[in-house]
Amino acid sequence: MKYTPPEIRTVDVVRYVTPLREGGSLPAIVEADDEFLYVLKFRGAGQGVKALIAELISGEIARLLGFQVPEIVFVNLDEAFGRTEPDEEIQDLLRASEGLNLALHYLTGAITFDALVNEVDAKLASQIVWLDGLIVNVDRTCRNTNMLMWKKELWLIDHGASLYFHHNWGNSEEQAKRPFVQIKDHVLLPKATDLQTVDKEFSIILTPERIQAIVALIPDSWLAGVESPFTTAEEHRQAYANFLNIRIANSGIFVKGAQDAI
Repeated sequence: MKYTPPEIRTVDVVRYVTPLREGGSLPAIVEADDEFLYVLKFRGAGQGVKALIAELISGEIARLLGFQVPEIVFVNLDEAFGRTEPDEEIQDLLRASEGLNLALHYLTGAITFDALVNEVDAKLASQIVWLDGLIVNVDRTCRNTNMLMWKKELWLIDHGASLYFHHNWGNSEEQAKRPFVQIKDHVLLPKATDLQTVDKEFSIILTPERIQAIVALIPDSWLAGVESPFTTAEEHRQAYANFLNIRIANSGIFVKGAQDAI
């Protein structure tokens, strides 16, 4: 079947609805000019645009692999929002985030996944554990599952803490070949008993062409001025593709690490 590269829509914020005071990054629910609600992730928060890049890449990889992931959009934030917000902390965040940000479609009425209540079979658990091993996602634990149940389906959210290698580019190729030690804390690890089968299936899907199409989505404005050893935005994007392609080619390493941790 012919592969269609992903496309990301761009919307403008028209109304700041409410902050989501979970964690330190203060995401917010906003309304956009398409009349939908979104969970907005700010470029001026926490880890800055690196968290947005991780959210974009990891979310679109998850979608390509067949997971339910809320639509990801680019979001323009006008400077006017920073002037009208009465909360000084939020005002500072808005001012630091003027320009292009990232958001996910808000799943109204969704509830947090509870491993003690919501059933997940071995295949799906193995698929999610494999994904998180690939993207080195430290944030899918019992304490914070970053999964939602919406319309009786499981949805994956919040991948901003993944791809943490990009905080230290010096040995990214070496890091790509390492097992993912933090997988031992994964909320679904005890049920991930079908990792070998999933490894074969997912490695076939994630071709270099498809990885290249996903990293090509990263906006130039998120790569300009970011502390890195790269001279161009394209070189910067290619470094993400190289990491992912090396990790996929050596997926047996993180799969074995996960199996040993069960």
